[in-house]
Amino acid sequence: MPMAANDIETMIKDALPDAQIEIKDLAGDGDHYSATIVSSAFAGKSKVQQHQMVYAALKGNMGGALHALALTTRSE
Repeated sequence: MPMAANDIETMIKDALPDAQIEIKDLAGDGDHYSATIVSSAFAGKSKVQQHQMVYAALKGNMGGALHALALTTRSE
């Protein structure tokens, strides 16, 4: 079952409350998204660490309900 963009945003906001999030459905199928996330929690972290923080926020849904998520992350 596909994941709604607002569900993705809610999960990320739960883990990164100050995050500014923009999510786009790339294929219109609820399975392929891109997300731009800006959070002070990313300060001093590598891109890999930033992406790991986002994947952790998604609580195992990546690769399951959420097939593809192209991430752009940065600190404020």
